[in-house]
Amino acid sequence: MALALAARPDAEEPWPQPFARDVLEGLGRAQKTLPAKYFYDEAGSQLFDRICDLPEYYPTRTETGILRDAAGRIAARAGAGCSLVEFGSGSSTKVRILLDAMDAPAAYVPIDISAEHMRSAASALRADYPGLDVVPMAADFTRAVHLPADLPGRRVGFFPGSTIGNFTPPEAADFLRQAGETLGEASLLVLGVDLRKQVGRLEAAYNDAAGVTAAFNLNLLHRMNRELGGTFDVAAFRHRAFFNPVESRIEMHLESLADQRVEVAGQGFQFGAGETIHTENSYKYSVDDLEALAGRAGWKVPERFTDTDGLFAVFCLTRQD
Repeated sequence: MALALAARPDAEEPWPQPFARDVLEGLGRAQKTLPAKYFYDEAGSQLFDRICDLPEYYPTRTETGILRDAAGRIAARAGAGCSLVEFGSGSSTKVRILLDAMDAPAAYVPIDISAEHMRSAASALRADYPGLDVVPMAADFTRAVHLPADLPGRRVGFFPGSTIGNFTPPEAADFLRQAGETLGEASLLVLGVDLRKQVGRLEAAYNDAAGVTAAFNLNLLHRMNRELGGTFDVAAFRHRAFFNPVESRIEMHLESLADQRVEVAGQGFQFGAGETIHTENSYKYSVDDLEALAGRAGWKVPERFTDTDGLFAVFCLTRQD
């Protein structure tokens, strides 16, 4: 059944879609949930940038180290004059490692749902790489994306940060298939993946002592208040993150601290004390499991790179014949 969006009381325009529709659908479920992509408004994107610099958050510095060590070999696979396409580009920080190693890259296409944050990063890249054609695309990369038809050279996808872990495995396979269709024949995809490890280290990465990850999670409530007329008392919720061993994933939740009722986009929702909104998954893979997943999605793995502690891996994927 389609959800009817109530009219905004102060404007002729409806509540922003698809944000409002996804929120109403998610909060209407028995286990309330919200899509993780809505973390990344301007405030959320800035908070995530801070998360990446936290001492507990090993993925960013580990992947960065792998990319620095492997950049030459990745660039050799990409070839001269390629077009680099980054899914969920954020601040476009790690891509600089590849751009610096590549032979005369022709174009860089950052794709991100947070348009303002992405365009600021794109402007900085244009200044630092004057010979590079930077073509930002404000889009939801979890859906079909149509790249400019005139992109020169080989298309090389870049999907770092283990963002693939935010999808369920079937969703991850769907994304990889879709990325292959987006990039086209003879393309290359450079994929960052967080590997399975000790639970204590995993949970610490999502429960930092400074509370930045908690602020990032709670920012979803602020965003719904601001953009959808929400009445969330942010202080009446807390951040929770824990490892689910059955699903091999970190789960992030927002837990209600009391019985309460809230309104958002013109509809009311009841919360019991202890009830949660499930806001994010971060699946952790073994190398073999990821290679099998990629194979089901039409990719083969000619090369992969890991750190010495086996915390993280960067895969080079090529289309299967």
